[in-house]
Amino acid sequence: MTDRLQLRALRRPEDDDALAQFLGDNEWPFHMRPRPTQADAARRIADGRYDQPGNAAFWITLKDQRIGFAALEDLDDDTPLFDLRLALDARGRGFGVRILQLLTREVFERSPEARRFEGQTREDNVAMRKTFLRAGWVKEAHYREAWPVEGSDPVASVAYAILRRDWETGMTTPVPWGDE
Repeated sequence: MTDRLQLRALRRPEDDDALAQFLGDNEWPFHMRPRPTQADAARRIADGRYDQPGNAAFWITLKDQRIGFAALEDLDDDTPLFDLRLALDARGRGFGVRILQLLTREVFERSPEARRFEGQTREDNVAMRKTFLRAGWVKEAHYREAWPVEGSDPVASVAYAILRRDWETGMTTPVPWGDE
């Protein structure tokens, strides 16, 4: 089923209303803004959040239907980052690994200066953490109490990355945890 999963470049301003609706109509429990309104989303889009130099944005499609959105940031840096959002009905269906693979290929083919590709999630986002590992990414950091949670104590932010050389060779460079 994931063979028809694709990244399609976001077109601005043609896709602005659809993106604002997508972001405002879904809940994002593991993001900094879990319940943005369409107006909030429209403001961020209009402010250039997704089309600044060094950024790129994509619809994630399955059989030509939009099931998600991904944004790449800092593509002109040696460590780009990403933001991934799947619609509620697309979550838990096993798309995450393939999406990370597509995003990784996009970053390393588009940005020759990128040496590593990084993503972060909350410690309680177990599904995403497993997705990172299944996609060949490595846990590199566990930032205690670094992610604010509305109405609750902060949780840890957990960082994962994949190195260009690991992506190219299929081999994983281990993190030297016991070097102290």
